[in-house]
Amino acid sequence: MALYPKLIIDALSKVRYPGNGKDLVSAGMVEDDIRIDGNKVSFSLIFDKPNDPFMKSVVKSAETAILTYIGEEVDIKGNIQVKAKQLNRPEPGKLLPQVKNVIAVSSGKGGVGKSTVAANLAVALAQQGYKVGLLDADIFGPSVPKMFGVEEERPVAEEIGGRDLIVPIEKYGVKLLSIGFFVNKDSAIVWRGGMASNALKQLIADGNWGDLDYFILDLPPGTSDIHLTLVQTLAISGAIVVTTPQEVALADARKGIDMFTNEKVGVPVLGLVENMSWFTPVELPQNKYYLFGKEGGKRLAEEMGIKLLGQIPVVQSICEGGDNGKPVALDKTSVTGIAFADLAQNVVKSTEERNTTLAPTQIVETDKKG
Repeated sequence: MALYPKLIIDALSKVRYPGNGKDLVSAGMVEDDIRIDGNKVSFSLIFDKPNDPFMKSVVKSAETAILTYIGEEVDIKGNIQVKAKQLNRPEPGKLLPQVKNVIAVSSGKGGVGKSTVAANLAVALAQQGYKVGLLDADIFGPSVPKMFGVEEERPVAEEIGGRDLIVPIEKYGVKLLSIGFFVNKDSAIVWRGGMASNALKQLIADGNWGDLDYFILDLPPGTSDIHLTLVQTLAISGAIVVTTPQEVALADARKGIDMFTNEKVGVPVLGLVENMSWFTPVELPQNKYYLFGKEGGKRLAEEMGIKLLGQIPVVQSICEGGDNGKPVALDKTSVTGIAFADLAQNVVKSTEERNTTLAPTQIVETDKKG
């Protein structure tokens, strides 16, 4: 018996897909890869999702249709491949096409207020009219949910363009995602590096971030696998390094700056933020007490040839705002609110300058040779 593709197509047009009632051919589920070798027939069926509940029954029905309408001698059993539509994440480097600028907020060591700076920078940018997203990439110590007062929130997934995407929580005009939304806030997060990296990739690639002017990444302190994962996943426009005036913090900040600017990574450093620059009592706003040294961050910026984007004073309201879920940048009249507004303006200026003078950042390619 002579077999030819139209016989196969005609037989498959008798099979209906239970999900929509259409036959497999009309539904566009038959891949254009029919192969005939003697009595052996093989081809692929395309499903919307890799876990389609009707997959097995449809394959069985397709086999039965071919044996019934063409002939029992056709060798078809086990020769139907199944494929899911190309609904996978875009390749690294092509993620987040609607995001104009990806800004990494980093610190050489913990305890310098990096997450506070990232959260308040995001709020200050949103208050100035920019579309902003904030990803809590500090996988092992997520603090963004608490800082925004959304610890009890649980993001949902919705189908967009055939993909299940995580809808960020929105607060104070900022779109937020954090691993903290998906774990018990009272439990320690103990993950191997690979698990943490995969979780982070999912929050980036499967988040419905949409159209953003600034996508802020709150990185873990120091240098780690997470930093490498990010520069291999996203084209980061620029990095902001947070330090305090203390010498020990400045030494670590140097390493952080070097991590981004070394030739293998090649992420421009937009500038340095000196946090905890001085202590100002609320009742004496003109007074400055230099608790951790004076202008160490300013000197380091000059030494490294980078901008000093801002000096953030210590006031009690910063701690209270972080604990109460109300970032201090919301109060535009306070000392720290003004400092963060100035920081946001300087970040915008530095980013625009970076974009007009430098080529777009490329993702770091994995060395496959090992």
